[in-house]
Amino acid sequence: MNVRRLIPGTAVAAATALGLSALTACSGESAAAGNSDKFDVVASFYPMAFLAEQIGGDHVKVSSLTQPGQEPHDLEISAKQRVQVEEADAVLYLKELQPAVDDTVAQSGVKTKIDAAKLTSLEEHGSEVGGHAAEHEEEHADEHGHEEGGLDPHVWLDPVKYAEVAKGVGAAFEKADPDHAADYKKNTAALVSKLTALDTQFRTGLANTRTKVFITTHAAFGYVAERYGLTEEAISGLDPESEPSAARVKDLEKMAKADGVTTVFYETLVSDKTAKTIAKDAGLKTDVLDPIEGITDKSRGQDYFAVQQANLKALQTALGTK
Repeated sequence: MNVRRLIPGTAVAAATALGLSALTACSGESAAAGNSDKFDVVASFYPMAFLAEQIGGDHVKVSSLTQPGQEPHDLEISAKQRVQVEEADAVLYLKELQPAVDDTVAQSGVKTKIDAAKLTSLEEHGSEVGGHAAEHEEEHADEHGHEEGGLDPHVWLDPVKYAEVAKGVGAAFEKADPDHAADYKKNTAALVSKLTALDTQFRTGLANTRTKVFITTHAAFGYVAERYGLTEEAISGLDPESEPSAARVKDLEKMAKADGVTTVFYETLVSDKTAKTIAKDAGLKTDVLDPIEGITDKSRGQDYFAVQQANLKALQTALGTK
């Protein structure tokens, strides 16, 4: 994900805002304004669509602009999709992640615009994130310059932050479609409860491990690392398409040996070539850690919670759960 061009530094202040300032809703208007007898929601990509489906239940019709297996940031909006957004009752997206979506939403007259980035706080992450990173960040930045990062959009991988977004989405649905507000509130509470339980599973499941350091293709799991006391060392920082420097590769191999790292994680939607090369040179294993940007036949589960369970298991194995 080429986050450097997608997440400008000027968005930091705006991204820390919480609550319903993220949405523009038309109070008092019926949900029947769309093309179906349900509350029509257009979501930008899978994590947003999943929220809409879980919260909306039988009252919503959810469609995603990003197809399974498609890189979200590569999305180009077709004329048909622009009409789809225009005719929707609501659009749910993560601003600055997909510029084409941002432009389409800004130009549309859709009544309810819900920006997930403003329902929680985004943080700046580089190629090292977590406790271990704090010890080496300044040294590495000075020596090799690979600590350059940006505002990290991967909030949905943190169950706590995802729950914050869910609460905001639920409140937005209640306001835009008041006839079904009670059900939206109930569904939101149920989803938040499941996310809280998932957080507990991660917290307890990763509390006692042989090592706290793991290597990924790019820094998609910074929020997970910080939440659960781990350190993510990313090969290519926030941009999976960039090639690591020779100095960075040398650092990773040295760090892996010093910290007892066993595994280099890669993703199903990104080339595994670099990860496997580094793993082979350093005598490490490889495995998948899924950023859950979409569900495909290669995913280790059929929905968000199933894939998160698979991610937890992969981390436990790699870190050596005691």
